[in-house]
Amino acid sequence: MTVFSIDGPALKGWIERRLLFGQPLTLELTAILLVYFVQGILGLARLAVSFFLKDDLGLTPAEVAALTGIATAPWTIKPLFGFMSDGLPIWGYRRRPYLVLSGLLGALSWGAMALWVHSGWAAIAALTLGSLAVAVSDVIVDSLVVERARQESQSDAGSLQSLAWGASAIGGLLTAYAGGLLLEQVSTRTVFAITATFPLIVSGVAWLIAEDPITEQPTWRAIWVQVQQLKGAVSQKAIWMPALFIFLWQATPTADSAFFFFTTNDLHFQPEFLGRVRLVTSIAALLGIWIFQRFLKAVPFRTIFAVSTVLSTLFGFTMLLLVTHANRAIGIDDQWFSLGDSLILTVMGEISFMPVLVLSARICPAGVEATLFALLMSVLNLAGLLSHELGALLTHWIGVTETNFDRLWILVTLTNASTLLPLPLLFLLPDTSSQGGTPPLSELEAKPAKAVPVAAVLESEPTA
Repeated sequence: MTVFSIDGPALKGWIERRLLFGQPLTLELTAILLVYFVQGILGLARLAVSFFLKDDLGLTPAEVAALTGIATAPWTIKPLFGFMSDGLPIWGYRRRPYLVLSGLLGALSWGAMALWVHSGWAAIAALTLGSLAVAVSDVIVDSLVVERARQESQSDAGSLQSLAWGASAIGGLLTAYAGGLLLEQVSTRTVFAITATFPLIVSGVAWLIAEDPITEQPTWRAIWVQVQQLKGAVSQKAIWMPALFIFLWQATPTADSAFFFFTTNDLHFQPEFLGRVRLVTSIAALLGIWIFQRFLKAVPFRTIFAVSTVLSTLFGFTMLLLVTHANRAIGIDDQWFSLGDSLILTVMGEISFMPVLVLSARICPAGVEATLFALLMSVLNLAGLLSHELGALLTHWIGVTETNFDRLWILVTLTNASTLLPLPLLFLLPDTSSQGGTPPLSELEAKPAKAVPVAAVLESEPTA
């Protein structure tokens, strides 16, 4: 019998001859894609977090909305992590140690959720630490992709970003349904314990990143020059005006936390079904992105924002049928109505959100494009945080609780109608289309319009 064996160098050579979208499948590329994959697969715990805050800790809808908004705070300061990585190398390296640290912090945060958290503030502290870990790893791995994308040939342009987004999307799809199904079998803390193992993959693969040690320490003067360039770019009308519109468009209040309580406490949707809804809407999000890329890239930004926002608002009012149980009067089951409503709203939400990413990428001038794009995404995430806090105030003011949903229709009406408020400011956007420019595809993991479907109320992950 013949025994075949491959030594280390031969195995490495064989791997590097494999191609993905024209890219050699090196160990380093594998490591980068695994980091993105972990970012997607962390969605396994999203449903568990929602049920843990609601049932295990007994928080109200307003409290859940307010505290989960706080947990997204690290995503509003993403450029700071980039400056730290560039200006404060650890043991002579700017990338590897930060990836190792982010993986350890992520494992610690989910481990704390599994073992030690027994109050709302402790939960948010742990979730904020986990959010910080993912934000840091996202900044680092994005910088690695940008650095390597510069070496791509014209024919392969964009393939690295496509691979990165694809890895994250696959991780998200795998856990969309699995999170709900697993929660039917085990406790929320067990789900957290399982989730805690995934960030350790990031720490492990960090050592596969090819990085030479820095012989000369970076000077703060160089970083200050970059800050000045960034300040000069932001002061331009062509940049701050669209950024202002995008901020106002995303900062309108949301009813997602209250709606989650309604679907679980009043409609009695089980985790398995909610996982099924998440899977449907994950696929619908990809469909919305495809529709935009295939048919709407030549349509002016103002037109897409105006039409998609109005349509999303109109479709969003269909949630009132579910809230008032009117769907039952016309013979539509709650679950089937939720699936259909979520699918339509998610497609519309992605169509309306894609121009945000395209526009953000296009207005970034050469020289500070990576940092400015991260800053724009931070502004977007800050708007999301404000959206949660405004939603929490409205929920408390209107009087929607974990058991009283009599006035939920008022909350849904106000939050849904508020998405129309920024439309008079459409003149802040350039009167051009996205044709001729596309954003990094790794940034496509985003929260769509305020007319949120059932599955969207389970999403707490910020915009990349």
